[in-house]
Amino acid sequence: MDYSQIIILMIIGLISSTLFTWLIIPILKKMHTGQNIREEGPDSHQAKSGTPTMGGIALIAATVVTCLVANVMSTELLIILAAFVLFGLLGFFDDYLKVVKKQNLGLRAWQKLVFQIAIGVFLAIYQSSTSVFGTNVTIPILNQSWDFGIWYVPFIAFVIVAMVNGVNLTDGLDGLATGVTSIVALFFAIVGTMFHLTEGANFCAALVGACLGFLIFNKNPAKVFMGDTGSLALGGGLAAAVIVMNKELLLPIVGFIYVAEVLSVIIQVISFKTTGKRVFKMAPLHHHFELSGMSERQVVVMFWAATLVFCIIGLQFI
Repeated sequence: MDYSQIIILMIIGLISSTLFTWLIIPILKKMHTGQNIREEGPDSHQAKSGTPTMGGIALIAATVVTCLVANVMSTELLIILAAFVLFGLLGFFDDYLKVVKKQNLGLRAWQKLVFQIAIGVFLAIYQSSTSVFGTNVTIPILNQSWDFGIWYVPFIAFVIVAMVNGVNLTDGLDGLATGVTSIVALFFAIVGTMFHLTEGANFCAALVGACLGFLIFNKNPAKVFMGDTGSLALGGGLAAAVIVMNKELLLPIVGFIYVAEVLSVIIQVISFKTTGKRVFKMAPLHHHFELSGMSERQVVVMFWAATLVFCIIGLQFI
């Protein structure tokens, strides 16, 4: 197996993301894109108010430029990049309304959901009609493929929606979503290379480099946040790559942190509405650990380490 291609893509992604993020921070400051910190969040987060957001623009640009410069473009990679950029545009529009136009709600939840489902349906139709996998889905633990038939489209739509919102909820601490996603993307870059799923591997490698370059400025104390621009793009782009690679059911294993963040919110809401009691001190899950006495950096490192462990476990099922 030749890993030189993904190493080159990661290096180009790292350099371009570092440069683009460095260049965009003063621009975002001039645009007054300071992050509004929600009052119900941990008190320690109030000091972050005013930190420029929408930095995901640099992350997206770096990933796209890396794929272009490395001359690895193909139809499948274009499809992945299209999903990546479209989700970035959705997040950008939401950020713009909230941060620049000062419309606190931004886009309505149903509007974002419809957009996410639409892209999921498109990807499902594309994959089932052009890919050699058709409507088959690989079952990792059993090492078999099952034909989902008519259930393939709703399944792919669910994968997209779950992944996008999982990354979005994870993006609540400095460097958390960036670091977790870089590890997950590296896992799929390696898996893609192992199984000669070149397009998905190339995108994931470029994404790893872009995340690491952005992390230089996004680690605690963050100089810039990615905003929904970045988190929606990361979730949507990574999900699209994994769908094209036909490795969807590895996502809940290696991306267990995303699953845990989503489940913590669902459990918290259901518990409070049915019993009036909260299961966690605060949801998503990372805030629970913060309020339990851990520092922000400790929580982030713990989640990074957990992701690395789950990726190692995931390698046992491929």
